[in-house]
Amino acid sequence: MAAVPTVLVVGAGPVGLLAAAELARRHVPVRIIDKLPAPTQESRAIAIHARSLDMLARIGVVDQLLDTGVAAHAMELRSGGKCLLRVPLGSVDAAYRFSLNTPQTETERVLTEHLASLGVTVERPVELTGLAQDADSVRVSLHHQGGAEEHLNVAWVIGADGARSTVRHLVGGRLEGTFAGERFVLGDVDATHDLDSESMYTFFSPAGSVLAIPLRHGRMRVMAHLRHGEDTAPEGYPTLAGLQEIVDNRVGGITLLRSHWLTVFELRHAQVRQYRWGRVFLMGDAAHIHSPAGGQGMNTGMQDAFNLAWKLAAVVHDEAGSALLDSYHTERHPVAAEVITMTERLSRGGTLSGPGQHVRNTVLRAVSHVKPLPRAVAGWLAEVTVNYRDSPIVLRTHGLRGASVAAGDHFPDLGDNTVAHQLLKGWGPGHTTLTVAGNHRLPVPVHGHGRQVLLTANGTRVAGYDLVIADQQQLAARRLGLPEGGVVVVRPDGYIGAVAALEDRLAVTAYFAGLSA
Repeated sequence: MAAVPTVLVVGAGPVGLLAAAELARRHVPVRIIDKLPAPTQESRAIAIHARSLDMLARIGVVDQLLDTGVAAHAMELRSGGKCLLRVPLGSVDAAYRFSLNTPQTETERVLTEHLASLGVTVERPVELTGLAQDADSVRVSLHHQGGAEEHLNVAWVIGADGARSTVRHLVGGRLEGTFAGERFVLGDVDATHDLDSESMYTFFSPAGSVLAIPLRHGRMRVMAHLRHGEDTAPEGYPTLAGLQEIVDNRVGGITLLRSHWLTVFELRHAQVRQYRWGRVFLMGDAAHIHSPAGGQGMNTGMQDAFNLAWKLAAVVHDEAGSALLDSYHTERHPVAAEVITMTERLSRGGTLSGPGQHVRNTVLRAVSHVKPLPRAVAGWLAEVTVNYRDSPIVLRTHGLRGASVAAGDHFPDLGDNTVAHQLLKGWGPGHTTLTVAGNHRLPVPVHGHGRQVLLTANGTRVAGYDLVIADQQQLAARRLGLPEGGVVVVRPDGYIGAVAALEDRLAVTAYFAGLSA
């Protein structure tokens, strides 16, 4: 049995693994348990979108994941052999302008190896059986293989244990929403086809919809809506032959050769009312569930973990007040609420029958001719439109006229690969205060407020800065809307905490003071 941790993470899927790794990276004693004896062998969630790829680059594992998957640069919605709408994923404002399609098994493997490199291993099979908390700690009971029972006090618990979360049950939470939904069959199969391997496809037909996503090594993710009667199949359903029949009737041109995973599921859309329960936090499917339309689930859950980890570490190290932890719910609950709303609409649109199909197809054709709309859809899919501008912990009372970024926005892709690469190496586990010199004389750093990075025209070293980056053509400064200079405070999760003028040092101080309140 491991040493007593400060934080116990329950659940070792991608969300729990990322939460544990981000805490360990910030030197927070953490244990992570999972009741399964081994990691899942099912591919499950496969899409890692642009914003999550940016996050994984900050963590330092994106290259390992890129080697495992296929980059999808577009999503096509088709009917009758014609493209109704093409969503250009390459149009998004992010460093990685595509979605990576790779099995969840690979995502878990890479994150597990990363966690091990930080000195933490997943404890299996260990099951949480009891939880009680007071103002100072959480008392948990753990059941180990062989029948051993362990009881310990921890400061904090993170529930990342899925849709049937034990943590959620023990704190008295419940998922609230719509539980009677449409049914789908899903398969990961070996297949032959003539589709572009760098695109994802949704096919509409009078008989129903089919999703097809090419993967590596000749594999494909296929998902089909089950109409009434199709879900009353012989015992042993789903079968490869049954899925092939559906694909033939609705799409054609795809031959399924071998199944690696087949399942049937029902759509559910629900969320807990609160993400924080005293010293216990819920994230991922333990906090919200919804349709897989758009591949938002795992991405949203990992972003939950990325949002909470730096805040919890700051509180553990007495660098922030415990009220900071309330902002986890404030920032992330609305994001999942919007995901639920949007995926429910997408699912309804994809399962229409009769005249509704004609209306849907007509609308999609019209949307395809209004260029900003497909780009807007791409931005939502990639999660690059998420912002925290209404968060109580970002400095909204300041700002800078002419700046193209604002507090609560995600720090943008700078468009200059050299500057972006140096900046990526410069991000640390804490805050970064980025000073853009512009045409002004080299400014004095704002000491005591995170890692100090200076962006100048010539890269001249200036005392007090941890990193100085040359922006010779001012591409990065103009991208930020700060050609005359300014200060941007970047949070550990890549979102902007404050934007201020060079001379407005009080704004930076005010932002950090707010975290300590």
